[in-house]
Amino acid sequence: MKARVTVTLKQGVLDPQGKAIEGALKSLGIDGVASVRQGKVFDVEVPGGDRGRAEAALKEAAERLLANTVIEDYRVEIVG
Repeated sequence: MKARVTVTLKQGVLDPQGKAIEGALKSLGIDGVASVRQGKVFDVEVPGGDRGRAEAALKEAAERLLANTVIEDYRVEIVG
């Protein structure tokens, strides 16, 4: 089973890397970008076919390792 864990900064947390990317896009002449927020994506393969168990395991992984839950939110998706 394939899954994706997406980690992003919480609203209100400053994102200096996103601001740097935003500035670089403007300097490259790429118009139409109002704001950039940077994050992380983890594509994970989970053995077995129990979606509930896979989602619970990935939520635990996000809570304990993949995300700093003080400043980051995460989303777990089972994609296949």
